[in-house]
Amino acid sequence: MKPMKKIILIPDSFKGTMSSTQICSILEERIKYHYPQASVISIPVADGGEGSVDCFISAMGGERVFLKVMGPYMDEMEGFFGVVDNGATAVIEMAACAGLPLVGDNLHPGKTTTFGVGQMIAEAVKRRCKKIIVGLGGSATNDFGAGAAAALGVQFMDKDGNYFIPVGESLDRIARIDMSGLLPGLKETQIITMCDIDNPLYGKTGAAYVFSPQKGADPAIVEALDRGLRAVSETVKRELGVDVARLPGAGAAGGMGGGMVAFLNSRLTMGIEAVLDTVGFDELIEGADLIISGEGRIDSQSLRGKVVVGVARRAKRRGISVIALVGDIVDPIEAVYSEGVSAIFSINRVAVPFNEAKKRSKEDLMLTADNLMRLFKVLGYEQS
Repeated sequence: MKPMKKIILIPDSFKGTMSSTQICSILEERIKYHYPQASVISIPVADGGEGSVDCFISAMGGERVFLKVMGPYMDEMEGFFGVVDNGATAVIEMAACAGLPLVGDNLHPGKTTTFGVGQMIAEAVKRRCKKIIVGLGGSATNDFGAGAAAALGVQFMDKDGNYFIPVGESLDRIARIDMSGLLPGLKETQIITMCDIDNPLYGKTGAAYVFSPQKGADPAIVEALDRGLRAVSETVKRELGVDVARLPGAGAAGGMGGGMVAFLNSRLTMGIEAVLDTVGFDELIEGADLIISGEGRIDSQSLRGKVVVGVARRAKRRGISVIALVGDIVDPIEAVYSEGVSAIFSINRVAVPFNEAKKRSKEDLMLTADNLMRLFKVLGYEQS
């Protein structure tokens, strides 16, 4: 018999059904029912979009910081970010003040700004945070992050020397970029940008063509926004000596991925890698008997760095088994196993459409977790 002493839970959300925090709660309840003495460590995960702040706070402890910032149309609103690691690290969701839900039906990606994101970064610097994690996801913007840069002291000028704050439709007006006023404290701060896509800045697979239609852009606006992103990349290369045109991830959040690199010398990293590093995952899994991860859908695209594979790659180095509980399994997935995933189970217990399945997802997850624990008992795992 083998004791079940320590289990790590680190799922992504099942979008449209359950948050990662809810998933952790359901799994822990079933584990504790079968193995009441086991130590269960929950690390809920978000991909940089809505919910990222709460996931970090849940995993590490900390608090929300509320402040007045500018929203997508430069209207004052209350924004927030998280502070964890005893105040040393700030976690910012750019969608908290530049997100799609904030604009409602007023969809104009050429006119929205990330200015408020820069204000939140400035407040984190003011609080002497040594690390700032910025999550890109769910944006209503297409401004290359120029608005955020302007809030942090970067000055943009047109060909006549007039200063202005660029938005998506005016990126091609930028003729000069003055970095001399950049907030000094940023030089002492590590800025990490969570980015779970690898789209380039412009072109048919870039920010405008792929993402701006869902933000309200018609075909003519899409083309105009793409021209603006191409123009700003050339200006940035000329003025700052930074080439982000083909940088994987530069197209995230309306080009803000590229702007974070160009203006703030940020490092773009997959969201799961930022999470694992920040929570000290490699130390937390010492002595673990099992890791349970999961995401709404697992397929060949999961190899690009989504949660399950990101977790499995690290666990594999320590020889710890990873079980994935997922909504859907889409072939082919053989390569996922070679990355360190031991087994994958779909929680869908009946063959029904998603709109029906999501109504019973919590119960299905509970029953799947219960069966998994029963299986481990059959395999000889006992209470510690």
